[in-house]
Amino acid sequence: MTTTVVSSTPSPPLPPGARRAGPAEPARPTSGWRSTPGGLRVWGAVAAVVTALAGLLALGGTTSQGAAVTGVRDAASQLVGLQDARNQLVAADAAATTAFLVGGLEPTDLREGYDAAVDAGAHALTLLAATGPDGADGLADVSADLTVYTGLVEQARANNRQGFPVGSAYLEEASTVLREDIVPALDALVAAEQDRVDDELTSVRTAAPALVAVAVLALVVLVLVQVWVARRTRRTFNVGLVGATVALLVVAVVGGTTLGGASARTARVHDGAYAATVATSQAFALVNDARSMEAFTLIRRGSGAAYEEAFVANVEQARASLEGDGSRLDASLVDRLDTWVAAHEDVRALDDEGDWDGAVALVTSDEPAAPPALFDDLSASLASAVGTGGTDVADGLRTSSAWVGWLLAALGVGGGVLAWTGLRARREEYR
Repeated sequence: MTTTVVSSTPSPPLPPGARRAGPAEPARPTSGWRSTPGGLRVWGAVAAVVTALAGLLALGGTTSQGAAVTGVRDAASQLVGLQDARNQLVAADAAATTAFLVGGLEPTDLREGYDAAVDAGAHALTLLAATGPDGADGLADVSADLTVYTGLVEQARANNRQGFPVGSAYLEEASTVLREDIVPALDALVAAEQDRVDDELTSVRTAAPALVAVAVLALVVLVLVQVWVARRTRRTFNVGLVGATVALLVVAVVGGTTLGGASARTARVHDGAYAATVATSQAFALVNDARSMEAFTLIRRGSGAAYEEAFVANVEQARASLEGDGSRLDASLVDRLDTWVAAHEDVRALDDEGDWDGAVALVTSDEPAAPPALFDDLSASLASAVGTGGTDVADGLRTSSAWVGWLLAALGVGGGVLAWTGLRARREEYR
C-alpha cells in the first residue's frame, strides 16, 4: 500500500502591527438606484416630494375646512330660517284661533298679529326658497299649502262674523292643514339641514388630525432618508434635509394649531349658541301651538279634552327644551312659561266650573296680568332669544385666514426644494 503525505506550507509571517485580511466585503453596486449616486437621486426625490406634498395638503386642508365651516354656517342659517318660518305660521294660527273666540269682528290686535305673522312666514319661505340648497322645489308644496290654509281661515272668519257655526269647522280644517301638511314638511327640511350641519362639522373636526398625520409621516420619511445619507456619505447632517425637516415641523405646528383652533371654535358654537337657538326656536313653536290648543278647547265648548291634552304635552316639551339647555339660556324664559301656564290654569278653572263666558273673557282680556299679555311677553322673549342666537351663530362660525394655507404650502414647497438641492453636492461627488 502506498501512503500519500500532504505537506502544508506555512504562511509567511506578517510584519509587526499588521493584521491578517479576512474575507473580502461584498462590493456595493456602482450603478442603479441601489448604488450611492442612484440612491441619492431617488431618496432626494422622495424627500422633496413628501415635503412639498405635505405643504400642498396643508393648503388643501385649510381650504376644505374653510368650506366646511362656511357650510356649517349656511346650513345653520337655513335651519334657523326654516324654524322661523314654521314659528311664524304657528304663531299666526294661535292668533287666528284666539281671535275666533270673539264673535263678530275679532279684536284688532289679534287680527293684525295674524296678518303680520302670515306675511313674515310667507316672506321667510320666499327667501329660503331662493337661498336654500334645494331652491324653490323644497318649499313649493309648503307655499301651496299656506295658500290653502289662509283661504280656510278667511272662510272661518267670514262665517264667524255672521254667527254661523260652520266657521269653527273651517278653522279646524285650516289648523289641520297647518299641523299635518305645513309643519311636518318644514320639520323634514329642518331635519335635512340638521344632517347637513352634522356632516359639515365632521369635516371641520377631521381637518387638523389629517394634516398632523400627514406631516408626521413625512417627517418619518425625512428622518429615514437622513439616516441613509449619513451612512453612505459619512456625514452626520445634511443642511438641505435639516432645512426641509424644520419646514415640515413648522407646517405641522402652525397647520395643526390653526385647523385645531378653527375646529374647537366651531364645536363651541355648535354646542353652545347653535344648540341653544334650536332649543329656543322649538320652544317658541310649541308654546304658540299650545295657545292654539287653549283656544280650541274653549271653541269646542266642553268637548275639547283632546286639545287640553295637546296643550299640556306641548308645554312639557317646551319646558324640556328650555331646561335641557339651561346653562346656555336665560332662566327667566322658564319663569315666563310657568307664569303663563299658571294663568292658563285660571282659564281652565273657570271653564271647568261652567263659566265659559268668564274663561273666554279672561283668555281675550287686555289686562296686563291676563293670559294674552303674559303670552305676548313669553313669545317676544323667545323670539328675541332666537334672533340673538342666530346672530351669535353667524358671528362665531369664522374660517381661518386664507393666507395661512398659502404660507403652509410655500413652506412645504420650499422645504422640498431644500431637500433636493441639499443632496446636490453629494451627487456631484460621484460624477
